[in-house]
Order: sequence, then C-alpha cells, then structure tokens
Amino acid sequence: MANNDPGKRRTEITAALRAKFRNFSFKDFLVTFGVYVAATLIGFFFNRTASDPTLNIAMLYTVGAFVAARYTDGYFYGILYAFIAVVSVNYFFTYPYGNIDFSLQGYQVTFLGMLIISIITSISSTVLKTQQELLAKQDKELMEAEKEKMRANLLRAVSHDIRTPLTGIIGNSESIIENPSAMDEAEKVRLVTNIDRDARWLLDMVENLLSVTRIDEKSSKVKKTPEIVDEVVSTAVSQFRKSFPDAKVTVKVPDDPVMAEMDPMLIQQVMINILNNAQIHSGTENPIEVEVGVADGNVLFSVRDYGRRIPEERLESIFDGGSFGTEEESPDSTRGMGIGLSICKTIIGAHDGSIKAVDHEDGVEFVFTLPEYMEEIDDAEDIDTLDRG
Repeated sequence: MANNDPGKRRTEITAALRAKFRNFSFKDFLVTFGVYVAATLIGFFFNRTASDPTLNIAMLYTVGAFVAARYTDGYFYGILYAFIAVVSVNYFFTYPYGNIDFSLQGYQVTFLGMLIISIITSISSTVLKTQQELLAKQDKELMEAEKEKMRANLLRAVSHDIRTPLTGIIGNSESIIENPSAMDEAEKVRLVTNIDRDARWLLDMVENLLSVTRIDEKSSKVKKTPEIVDEVVSTAVSQFRKSFPDAKVTVKVPDDPVMAEMDPMLIQQVMINILNNAQIHSGTENPIEVEVGVADGNVLFSVRDYGRRIPEERLESIFDGGSFGTEEESPDSTRGMGIGLSICKTIIGAHDGSIKAVDHEDGVEFVFTLPEYMEEIDDAEDIDTLDRG
C-alpha cells in the first residue's frame, strides 16, 4: 500500500532523479537531437521572417528544452540540450554568423540568462515527470490493495455463506437415504423441499460470483453502454418475482426516460440481491418500495423495506462480506447477505457509483447511484427540429 509520508516521498523522488542521471539511453539521445534539429530549422525560418528574430529564437529553444526534458528520461538530456541551444544561438543567429563568440558586450548576460532559464525549465520538467510517475505508481498500489481487499471480502463471504446450505443439503439427503422406511411421505417432501431451496440458493450464489468475472481485472471497470433505467429495474423486479411470487413490490420511476451508462446484467444483479435481502431479512410482509430519481448528475436507485432495522454499528461494514442480522436470528435466516452485498459494492464501484445502507423509522433503505447519461445532440438539424417543436 502506498505510503503518504512526505519525508519518504521526497526520498523516493530524489532516488528516482539520481537514477535518471546515471542511465544513458540511445533513444533519449535521438529524441533530444530531433528536438534540437526541429528548433534550429524553425529558428532559421524566424531569422528570415521575424522582425526581432533573436528573442523569438531564444524562446523557441527554451520551449525545446522543456520538450526534450519531458520526453526523455533524466536530467542529462535536457541540460545537454540547454548548452547546445545556447551555443547554436551564438553560432547560427548572432553576429558574426558562423562563429562562436561570447565576447561581445551585453551578450554574456543574454546567453547566461538563456542557459539558466533552459536548465531550470529542463529540471522542472524532469521533476514534474518524476512526481507524476511516482503518483501513478502509488495509484496502482492503491488499486492493487483495493483489489486484494475485494478478494478477501469475497472469500470471507463465500466461506461464511456456503456452509449452511451445504450442511442442510447433506443432512437432509442423509436422513432420506438412511431412514427411508421410517419417514412418511409428508416428511420426505419436506426434506426434499429443503434440499431444493438450498440448491437454488447455491445456484444464485454461483451466478453472483460469475457476475464478478464481467469486471475487468486490470482496471476494475466494466464495459458500459447507455441504458434506459426503468427497463433495467423492470427486468430485475420480474426476475425477483420468479423467486418470490407472493412478494409485494411497488416501483416508482420518473415520468421522463432516464438513462445511465451501465452493464445492465450487473445492475440487474445488484437490484435482485438487494430485493432478495429485503424480502428474506426484513421479517415482514409489507411491500418493498423501489424508487428511481435523479439528483446532481446521478441516477439514484432506492430499495426500501419496512421490517427489521440494521444495528447502527453494522451499517458501515455490511458490504464487507458479513451478515447484519441480529444476534437472535438463526444462521439460516441471515445466510446470503454477506456475499450478495459484497458483490453489490464491487459492481457499483466498477461503475464509478456509490452504495450505502441507512436505517429509517420503520426499516432499512439501500441506496446506490450511477452517473446519469446525458445524450448529446451534435446534429444542427436535430437541434433546429427540437427548437421548432
């Protein structure tokens, strides 16, 4: 993980700059030479066309010092360029032409000033580039740390949630296999129903895990397309009702179509996970409310239930892979919450959105956001049509 200590950061920058001074690269030499040749040719053009060519040429070589330092590795090439530039101005563009002569009155200060400015420009460019490289390295380390945390949370969630259904399947199947004659038909049906329920839950968990594979491992992002939000919500609610036919869900969306850039399958999975948890863990038959709104350039998705509340101390950690049920709840009643919400957080993060859970007076509300997609109208004819309409 990246260290934010200023002293250590200065040490890293100093070490990086020293390393750059020691390394020689033929490629960097060619870049420096190419910038010098380009500046010199443009200088000859200025010398023929500009009314005050000396100042323009001096500024041109100074800009060249910045470019050479920016696209080479280390101090050496920028400083080398600065010395050659000063000599070239004297040789090519200062009377007497074709001679190196710094003895003319006033020229010493001019050339010294140009040399100092070129060197300072080169050093500043190199330091800036080095800092950018270190910041990029720190960002990469932070991203890797976040990925590692995500993997740990998912692993913890899987290990936490997979035990109960597997134990139930094994126990119920053993009971049927070992004592088939001792059970009546109703008892067998009950045990088989439990096995079916646990197997379906495991299938849902596998689908959750497979959904994470749609997230790019290197960038932790997903392939997004503009989607109409109410269609995605409608599909998710329909899928949810297949698992819970008796569940009551009310949906409220804006009158005007709202669009967001997303992977629709993943956002549907988020909606289904939250709806499942609301139905299973709220402990009430009151309707679940789904609402979509727009605020500050974001699309807000809200899923509100009217049942058990989440203990305040667990609100911040419920997306980290653990359950949030009360201590009185059985393990069976709280299973599935960990991995479902952990994956929700991963998916929403990959969409550059946010997700949170809040208590209200009568239950729990989950809210997640996605950046709103604003379709740009580039065609002037389309704009004219809208104006006339």
